[in-house]
Amino acid sequence: MSNNEKLKPSTVATLKVVRISELGAFLDAGTGNTSDDILLHKVQQAHDVAVGDEVKVFLYLDPKGRLTASMRVPLMREGQIARVKVINTTKDGAFVDVGAERGIFMPFAGMRGALKTGEKVWAKLYTDKSGRLAVTMEVEDELRRASKPATDAKVGDVVTGTIYNFTDQGAFLFTNERYIAFMHTAEMIDRPKVGEEVTARITYLREDGRINVSMRPVKEDALETDAQKIMELLKSRGGKMPYSDDTAPEVIKEKFNISKAAFKRAIGRLIKEDAIEQKEGWTYLKEKLTDL
Repeated sequence: MSNNEKLKPSTVATLKVVRISELGAFLDAGTGNTSDDILLHKVQQAHDVAVGDEVKVFLYLDPKGRLTASMRVPLMREGQIARVKVINTTKDGAFVDVGAERGIFMPFAGMRGALKTGEKVWAKLYTDKSGRLAVTMEVEDELRRASKPATDAKVGDVVTGTIYNFTDQGAFLFTNERYIAFMHTAEMIDRPKVGEEVTARITYLREDGRINVSMRPVKEDALETDAQKIMELLKSRGGKMPYSDDTAPEVIKEKFNISKAAFKRAIGRLIKEDAIEQKEGWTYLKEKLTDL
């Protein structure tokens, strides 16, 4: 019986020290064969160990493919969630740092969007079908249980949170206050990634204790910003642009990253200020402003 039938890499086990050598301690693999003993190298020991001690270790493969032990075990327990750092990506998934001697694998099926090395994401530690530790970004249930209702929050408050899921409608965030927040796509200035930390303004307190948030400034500030965008584009195009009240909403969204309603409000304000005029589907800077 080989040790791999009983003990596997990417698992945590409690094993007995059976002998000490210059390299470190050897742990009983439970096979009855001393050649299967697992090395706990001196540099992988959190403290000195002695023969007969039982130590909790993380098992991994060394560069030669041998099962090796470290007392640097995951800081997360199985079923726990935490924000973890991506330390490597492959075509099959990614490896994340959970505090163990080696990164823990996140299979592609457990990923939400493309991950890059150095990013931090919410993830849950679990044991896969082969008995090895793995992580997944499917954490909705756990975050829901860990969340608290936003009873102390007010509309207009600013919160910071991490995006943990995207849907067709928008993004879900888990805030530093442990609120669950929803941000509609129309309320995004740009499209943040899963795992990204964003700051947003509370726009609505829901009856279920959750909140709706927006990255966009309040309407009056937004009107100013949107009007500036229109003026900047007009100036960059020599004072005219082929966009007006008649332009399709999807074109407005792509060009200005604002809704058609917001565009019309900004256009209306600029017309009222006598800064622009519209003719046959085009918008023009008024003569007195073209030299600005």
